[in-house]
Amino acid sequence: MSLPLLTYPLSSQNQRVNGFEIPGDEQSWIYTTDNAPIATELDEIIWAAYRQIFNEQQILQHHWQVRLESQLRSRQITVREFIRGLVLSDSFRRLNYDSNNNYRFVEMCIQRILGRNVYGDREKLAWSTVLATKGLRGFVNDLLNSEEYLTHFGDNTVPYQRRRILPQRVQGELPFARIARYDDYHFNQLVQLGQLRPVRPEVVDRSAPVYRRVLVAVPTASLALLFATLILVATS
Repeated sequence: MSLPLLTYPLSSQNQRVNGFEIPGDEQSWIYTTDNAPIATELDEIIWAAYRQIFNEQQILQHHWQVRLESQLRSRQITVREFIRGLVLSDSFRRLNYDSNNNYRFVEMCIQRILGRNVYGDREKLAWSTVLATKGLRGFVNDLLNSEEYLTHFGDNTVPYQRRRILPQRVQGELPFARIARYDDYHFNQLVQLGQLRPVRPEVVDRSAPVYRRVLVAVPTASLALLFATLILVATS
């Protein structure tokens, strides 16, 4: 039995207000198929989709979805369907869904699919309930069919981080931290299963005394050589 999406407050975030920035290199690039792109532009659109959905450490040839790429190139599917296929792929599921709890996975998907940070723990709980009751496919479909996604990206635009630029004194809308694997939850699971050893709380660096002895010895040797040279010059 699926439950309706729980309500959550829309806390004030940068992407929810109109911006007056002058376009520049720091603004997010928009990749879209609205203007009938040529083959080279389609390559850029596909690559942008991989960068958005998979993080930098996961963009490997082994994870490329060749069938989906072919369908997009031949206009059999839209960019939105391509994004759906990437998120539901075995690679994305194994690298992100299987290695995180529901709350962390929901946060990652909202960042990558809706292009913003979560509004708070209440939103995490709401979407985690959808994930638990509808499963991964139902959760992804609800995100891609949401009014927010359709309003900002529609069928033809690759999701991007919305309104990522803020004055330096304001924090919170910088590029997302995209490392997916081995957060505290997943790391502790692997430790309990005996697949990883716990990290030692302290690491003793025994090289410092050696460095100090070398730094003392070098000037001392240099002074001894200088005195010997002066004595030879004086006696000659």
